[in-house]
Amino acid sequence: MVANKIKGKANRLRVMTAIAAVAATVALGVPAVKSQSPATIKIDGSSTVYPITEAVAEEFQNARRGSVRVTVGISGTGGGFKKFCAGEIDISNASRPIKAEEMEACKAQGIDYIELPVAYDALTVVVHPQNNWVNSITVEELKKMWEPGAQGKITKWNQVRSSWPDAPLTLFGPGADSGTFDYFTEAINGKSKESRTDYTPSEDDNVLVQGVSRDRNALGYFGYAYYEANKTRLKAVPIDAGKGQGAVLPSRQTVETGTYQPLSRPIFIYVNAKAANRSEIKEFVEFYIDNAPELVSEVKYVPLPAEAYTLAMGHFEDKKVGSVFAGRETVGVRIEELLRLEAR
Repeated sequence: MVANKIKGKANRLRVMTAIAAVAATVALGVPAVKSQSPATIKIDGSSTVYPITEAVAEEFQNARRGSVRVTVGISGTGGGFKKFCAGEIDISNASRPIKAEEMEACKAQGIDYIELPVAYDALTVVVHPQNNWVNSITVEELKKMWEPGAQGKITKWNQVRSSWPDAPLTLFGPGADSGTFDYFTEAINGKSKESRTDYTPSEDDNVLVQGVSRDRNALGYFGYAYYEANKTRLKAVPIDAGKGQGAVLPSRQTVETGTYQPLSRPIFIYVNAKAANRSEIKEFVEFYIDNAPELVSEVKYVPLPAEAYTLAMGHFEDKKVGSVFAGRETVGVRIEELLRLEAR
């Protein structure tokens, strides 16, 4: 779709409704006012990070009056890294840190990258609004639903909790290229990518929203902004992490206080270090970090602490390449502490 010229908060609110109709590749831009073709910034990757990057891209293009065109795709975090490490895109949206094999793929192609956390996400478990039996769920119950051993065996709600009905359990979740899938399976099942496969998968969170909203017996999971954009059609499920604090709903407050566990996580953009020498990339990333606190809030994610954005800007300006998040525990750890570590 083509971003219109409406500016300000009304324009950014349109981003939330656009979540429900996102296409596989979204070309953003305003009509060119110059005779030459506008410079192009190519971005792909996580559908979770997409709403933030789209909002930034719209505002940046409006400010540049059509002199720069930004394209944003949603091939999933894994799909985005494949394109990024092949040199096909300038920036990769990622809902998890880069993996060791992706680091090697980038190295093999001579691709250096700058890792920038941009927000917190509360990965949200949802059911149909007419589901009147699930008022909370434990991490162990989620594991019972989603672990590989559940395939073909855990097919009804009462097999998860005996007081739940003898009704079909229909599951929707991200596909294997999704960083959300990687994070959820590690947090819930104990190992990344370990999951039953007899569910409806998609890298497009809109497909998951549609699936759960149309099936009273469904359960799914995806990024918080997609729940917020569709909260009249979905019911968020409070999560009990088994640490004595009871079941907790996802919200800005519970993410900031660290009580929504284990499904709170940082989300990222990765910038090709060579591409960052281009003026339009440099200006876009600086614009992104400067405006992230406001735009992240407006698309219903949780901003990082101010110090974290300051450190991230320093990393970008100093072209600090590599990852300080890859392979490190992020649950309960302050982002500022990680950003001070040496990159790998």
